[in-house]
Amino acid sequence: MIPFFVQIKSHLGQAYKVANALADAEIASEIYSTAGDYDLLVKFYVDREVDIGHFVQEKVQPIPGIFDTRTIICFKAF
Repeated sequence: MIPFFVQIKSHLGQAYKVANALADAEIASEIYSTAGDYDLLVKFYVDREVDIGHFVQEKVQPIPGIFDTRTIICFKAF
């Protein structure tokens, strides 16, 4: 499994709805509310053969209330 993170910026007042929708979809490993430029930090795991870009575009970005995403790919855990 490959871990990666997605920072999510939601439309105003939609952060909790987005977080709940992600939890209901059961695609995220961990979901955190954050301060700063993005509202949520979400950790995902995908199988090695899954394309991360397609996963984000097809599974994450269509969730209602999401305005912008930023994907952070992980290389190695220490």
